[in-house]
Amino acid sequence: MTSPGSSAPFTISPPGFRLPPELGLGPVRLEVADLSRSLAYYQTVLGLEIRERREGRAALGASGDVAPLIELRERPGARPVPRRGRLGLYHFAILLPSRADLGRFLAHLGAIGVRAGMSDHLVSEALYLTDPDGLGIEVYADRPRAAWRFDAGDLSMGVDPLDVEDLLRAAGGEAWSGAPAGTRIGHVHLHVGSLDQAEAFYHRAVGLEKVRAALPGALFLSVGGYHHHLGLNTWAAGAPAAAEGDARLVEWTIELPARSDIEGAAWSLTAAGYPVIREGDDAVAADPWGTGVRIALRR
Repeated sequence: MTSPGSSAPFTISPPGFRLPPELGLGPVRLEVADLSRSLAYYQTVLGLEIRERREGRAALGASGDVAPLIELRERPGARPVPRRGRLGLYHFAILLPSRADLGRFLAHLGAIGVRAGMSDHLVSEALYLTDPDGLGIEVYADRPRAAWRFDAGDLSMGVDPLDVEDLLRAAGGEAWSGAPAGTRIGHVHLHVGSLDQAEAFYHRAVGLEKVRAALPGALFLSVGGYHHHLGLNTWAAGAPAAAEGDARLVEWTIELPARSDIEGAAWSLTAAGYPVIREGDDAVAADPWGTGVRIALRR
């Protein structure tokens, strides 16, 4: 069973089922130690708004958008992420609509005294943060696809210094007023124990395409010719997998346009030997290190 659509020149299709190019990413679900503390961070630093709050749980989204980007689940006493990290979340990435928005966000971080890592990835420009539990966050803006570079057919993705002054100029003198409408989850990046096992699950079973990009210890996957919807790396190899009682990414969400796409993914996972739980129309599976992936209808 395969999906329609053709691969980009720099991607490699899975051998069987392939997710459709209309794929989008839905909310990430995080387990945190203190809900009130996390809500204060995600509102004040990231400029997200509460969409729903009930006992021990909350959902946050961008201004004017109904769909949540982040769902928080409180587990009092959850252990923070150690400095070396755990297998599971490396970071989830919030994609802003424009470079100007990223420039305004950078100025906002400076105004409130929050330090961030910074990098120019050639296909995008990014800022890196950690939340109060040590969970990694990237906030980024994409470069136009016409500006992407290639080397012998591979997509060039670097870790170059960010031009901070030029990015601040892109803000156009406007102040940050919170995450704007159209902000979304752009990708998820995971620490894994083995790229071969991760490829078997996410490429061969889930149906993502491999991106031809040379970065030691890492693998990128996408559909529709995007630079990556999922990053995988072995940079924390030897660390334990995040588990119950840890601050962690519980699951992330792939949103598809049709129920038949969900059925195809569920069939592919089951055929490859991975257990699939059905929750209404959704199909939920766990990768070899316990990180859940929910395959759902696009909101």
